[in-house]
Amino acid sequence: MRACSQAIRIRFAPDGACPVPQEAGLETPESRVLARTGEVQRLARDVWRVVAPNPSPLTGPGTNTYVLGRERPVVIDPGLDDPAHLERVLEAAGGRVSSILCTHSHPDHSPGAAWLRERTGAPVLGRPAPDDGFQDRAYAPDATFEHGQRIEYDGEALVAIHTPGHASNHVCFLHEASGWLYTGDHLMSGSTVVIIPPDGSMRLYLESLEGLSARPVRSLVPGHGALMPDGPDEIARVVRHRLAREGRLVAALSARRLATLDDVLAEVYADVPAAMHGYARYSLRAHADKLVEEGRARLEDGVYRWHDL
Repeated sequence: MRACSQAIRIRFAPDGACPVPQEAGLETPESRVLARTGEVQRLARDVWRVVAPNPSPLTGPGTNTYVLGRERPVVIDPGLDDPAHLERVLEAAGGRVSSILCTHSHPDHSPGAAWLRERTGAPVLGRPAPDDGFQDRAYAPDATFEHGQRIEYDGEALVAIHTPGHASNHVCFLHEASGWLYTGDHLMSGSTVVIIPPDGSMRLYLESLEGLSARPVRSLVPGHGALMPDGPDEIARVVRHRLAREGRLVAALSARRLATLDDVLAEVYADVPAAMHGYARYSLRAHADKLVEEGRARLEDGVYRWHDL
């Protein structure tokens, strides 16, 4: 099953539909089966995944925590502050961790960092968090990432790529030797991510996708759901989908001239179950704010006014 093309509707595909490229010399049979919560799953040579116990409509099977390396392992997105989950992560890492990397500071990705730091002494690396009410309040990185910074482990390296959009402090990590991109919440399997303004920005999200499309990406290793082997195709698909959604909003606004988000929500997200419209409204606002930033609409007292260009 391919990733669902409808935003917000959550249908997470099994890894069996998303094998990693065999020519990379990295695939294992286990990578073709989506692990259950708490299982240590070997995805590739010296790459393991542990799924946190937080399944939900927004997180799918749960948050994916990744362990890379054997001698000086790094952990990407420790997930929840859940001792049972984190003990499994330590097991995958052989009991030692050199660095704890956070793609961003939302409460399903970074809270476990403090526990791992206390147990292993490893530093927590991540970009500073905004104060918008949607962050992990205990998040306290020891150091930040610069865009393009290399994080070395076991003779390997990850490149930190600042990808604002879902969150202003979001970072993806590219393992250039394999082309595997650890995407956090910037790209996920089976759904598009929710963009929550003002920290989230649709304009920056699309710009970040454009930047990723210029990188040597082969496969996407997401923060939720299954591996996606056709990285460039998936990035292009998400861009098309977001622009198509924007087109629906443009049509709705141009027909009305004046509209609130609630006036157009059901029309723009007609293909999404009504039960998910509360989440969809965040992304709708992000699309509308992008139009304002581009001078295509004006916002006055919660009402968007369409501008003919």
